[in-house]
Amino acid sequence: MIVIVVTINILIALFNFYLAWQIWKIRRSIAGATKAIVVAERNTYNVLHSAPDTIILGQKGSKTLREKYRNLEFQLEKLGRLLGILNFSQQFWRKRTRRSRPLKQMKKPLAK
Repeated sequence: MIVIVVTINILIALFNFYLAWQIWKIRRSIAGATKAIVVAERNTYNVLHSAPDTIILGQKGSKTLREKYRNLEFQLEKLGRLLGILNFSQQFWRKRTRRSRPLKQMKKPLAK
């Protein structure tokens, strides 16, 4: 009877050692995954921790660029108007000078 109890105890102990070994392997896997996640989190933090400042800086730059573009559009519109006035003036001046030109006088004959 003692042999049977000892054998059963040894089998239970071996089964428990097997379970402990499997749990230890799972623990190592989880520890490796945890380390990988921690490293990924650190790298992500290092990359993104300055992102809000960079985004704000980009927004300020975009705002300044939009304002400059608006001013340039306004100046371009003024320049277009000025060029239109100059073009109109030039056409008006040409028409006026054509009308006011005296007819060409006939050349005098060379005979004496």
